[in-house]
Amino acid sequence: MSSPRPSISGNLLRSAHAFGASFVFTIGADEKALEMRSDASMAAAHLPLYHWRSLAEVKLPKGCSLVGVEILDEAADLPSFPHPLRAAYVLGPERGALTPELAARCQHLVRIPAAFSLNVATAGAIVMYDRLRSLGRFASRPIAEGTVPRPEAPDVQGGPPKRRRQG
Repeated sequence: MSSPRPSISGNLLRSAHAFGASFVFTIGADEKALEMRSDASMAAAHLPLYHWRSLAEVKLPKGCSLVGVEILDEAADLPSFPHPLRAAYVLGPERGALTPELAARCQHLVRIPAAFSLNVATAGAIVMYDRLRSLGRFASRPIAEGTVPRPEAPDVQGGPPKRRRQG
């Protein structure tokens, strides 16, 4: 989860830790961008933090899709977006937008269907919750109040693979 804004609060880092992010990054921010005055979760000790000075320096893990979160006409609505299994999310600044170069580098663009722009930490938490909800192993929600949700399908892995002896 990232924001190309020079300085953001540690709320985004705490949310990333709470929702199980693998890493957090900034683009063009100073080293204090995710500094926290108090953090009972010790997020900075649990999550790798990458600070890239420019978009050209950004190096994501192999197979990781970059997903831009921005209010754009061409962006998919977040509740309908199929989150990639391997993804890094980049957020636009609170009083601006993703640069055209950064938006072009994104494999996907999503928007939070809200009446107006949200602050970066709130937007990040919403995106991470939506990802957890859509990729997690949760029962589907009932369609109407007072109905029972469909039970979660059991996780079936199968038995161990059979091997033939060499020789």
